[in-house]
Amino acid sequence: MEAFITSFVFVVLAEMGDKTQLLGMCFATRYRWQTVLGGVFVATILNHYLAVEVGSYLTRFIPMSYIQIAAAVSFILFGLWTIRGDELGDCDASNKYSPFWTVVIAFFMAEMGDKTQLATVALAAKFNQLIPVWMGTTAGMMVANAIGIIIGVTLGKQIPERMVKWISAIIFIFFGFAGLYQTLPDYLLSTPNMIGAVVVVLILMYVVNRMGKDGQPVEE
Repeated sequence: MEAFITSFVFVVLAEMGDKTQLLGMCFATRYRWQTVLGGVFVATILNHYLAVEVGSYLTRFIPMSYIQIAAAVSFILFGLWTIRGDELGDCDASNKYSPFWTVVIAFFMAEMGDKTQLATVALAAKFNQLIPVWMGTTAGMMVANAIGIIIGVTLGKQIPERMVKWISAIIFIFFGFAGLYQTLPDYLLSTPNMIGAVVVVLILMYVVNRMGKDGQPVEE
């Protein structure tokens, strides 16, 4: 019981204000809260099982910096995807589950190398109890992200959809750049490189915004 309670409390505190909680908040402004919560649950179960079971061995084969870089790049891509937009009202079978899997993939990638995943590895090593730590960290993530989802749903009712889309995209891209800044080697973080990367992303944001969901330019 101690392992469960400690894991639960630790992750709730660690997750408050974390990028994955903000991610849930963003998704809750775009998708149904049930979809977001379900996606968070699946992603957390998978990610924290990975952390508990093989997380301590993962870096022997794949450097954690590579994992964090991949996660950071995925955030920038999700930001561009958000700008492009989705038909939130689509009910056809082909798109029925896309919001769910979007949440699952985004959360899974966001948790890779994140402090809550690393905390899960540390807690599992400390208590040497797979199930209690796994359940405790998962429950902690659900509570913390439920708070973010509630805030997101509330904001989504008060802010125009276009503004929500841009706020979400900017948050995604910000965390993507922050992740790259923290993990890329110093020689790649020169001022010209950083300015160039920002300019490229700004151009992509403009181009994606000008393109319709079907890939055709939007007419004024």
